[in-house]
Amino acid sequence: MRFIITKSIFENIISSMQPFLEKKDASSITSHIYLETINAKLIIKATDYEVGLSTQVEEISDIVDGKATVNGNNLLGIIKRLRDTDIIIDTADNNLVIKQNKSTFKLPMYDANEYPEFPSNQNLKTLDISTINLINSIKKITPAIDNNNPKFELNGALIDIKDSIINFVATDTRRLAISHLQNITNEKSQIIIPKKAIIEIQKLFLDKASILYDDTNIIIANEKITFYSKLINGKFPDYERIIPKNLKHTLSIPKAMLIDSIKLVTSLFSNIKITFTPNAILFESLDEDSEAKTQIDISLNIESDFYLAVNAKYLLDFLSLSNNENITVGFNESNLPFYLEDEKFYTIVMPIVLEK
Repeated sequence: MRFIITKSIFENIISSMQPFLEKKDASSITSHIYLETINAKLIIKATDYEVGLSTQVEEISDIVDGKATVNGNNLLGIIKRLRDTDIIIDTADNNLVIKQNKSTFKLPMYDANEYPEFPSNQNLKTLDISTINLINSIKKITPAIDNNNPKFELNGALIDIKDSIINFVATDTRRLAISHLQNITNEKSQIIIPKKAIIEIQKLFLDKASILYDDTNIIIANEKITFYSKLINGKFPDYERIIPKNLKHTLSIPKAMLIDSIKLVTSLFSNIKITFTPNAILFESLDEDSEAKTQIDISLNIESDFYLAVNAKYLLDFLSLSNNENITVGFNESNLPFYLEDEKFYTIVMPIVLEK
């Protein structure tokens, strides 16, 4: 195998492959990046068996067909130090050889024929939504995906395809975040995508791509990039029973005022109490060792005082991802879960229970 490529192009691609490499075992073939030149194109792949990325590059010259593998972290370390001119990549004596001007580097290869195969996109269902809608929907719920929960299904996001709606759902057991789209053509189904895959999808796709899935994998691909992830095998909790069926009060509140007030009282401690009165909203830190409070004067359509005690991070996560100038706050009683809504995105938050 041999090819010449511009340093900046090669570095950008090898950098994008890093999240897909095996990090714990440098002796594993999945710590390697796969390189293949064929039909005047360079194919570059990386996978840790759970997620994978493949990219095609046409901006190469002086091509000899072949394939190789090389430790992805070590390759990036070398490429970063080279000058921003063309690089010659070659193979010799079971080594990948990297040359630029009078500099030469050699890295050991594994047998490229033993590199893991990517899943086939044959006989898969199509998720018929635009890539932009997919990314916008999963972006809103990403902060609510749990980390390292013993219930594996909570470490991912649910795509729940119903007759007329597609719900994107995540929960860390303290909050439930849901964004939704209209469903026109997709058949009913449920899949759970791991958090790592959810994060990478948002980095990779800004243009049109096909979205395919079955019970095991999801594949997203355009002309040059193919991404895949294994799905989480499990049953997501019955999230719909958490959604309040009726709310005693719904308030429309300016988002900017909320953000400013919350940030003001959480500079030292994240847990806060928000008291709603007929003519004002009072924000107080729950830190026992210091005092922080502020107030918004605003006319609210309520007859008596009501409070919410909550970790402010949950509020700020929601507010930072909402689009409108006003957001809706819905509630029944203090110390019960409350509801935040902005168009097709809403979050139910478990409060901190305070003694009355």
